[in-house]
Amino acid sequence: MESKLNDLKALRERSGLSQTELAAIVNVSQQSVAKWENGVNSPRTDKIPEIAKALNCEISDLFKREN
Repeated sequence: MESKLNDLKALRERSGLSQTELAAIVNVSQQSVAKWENGVNSPRTDKIPEIAKALNCEISDLFKREN
């Protein structure tokens, strides 16, 4: 079962990072970040902690759903 990331774009923008900057931090392409944000693909499991650290949030924040 694949989990969809919460609003990654909003978390990224709140952190003041561009797609290119986030991509460089987690060592992926800018296109990968764009696909994550658009729900086309999800990051590999090993990238999740790196993304959370880069965005200064908890891993659980990446997956929270608003009711």
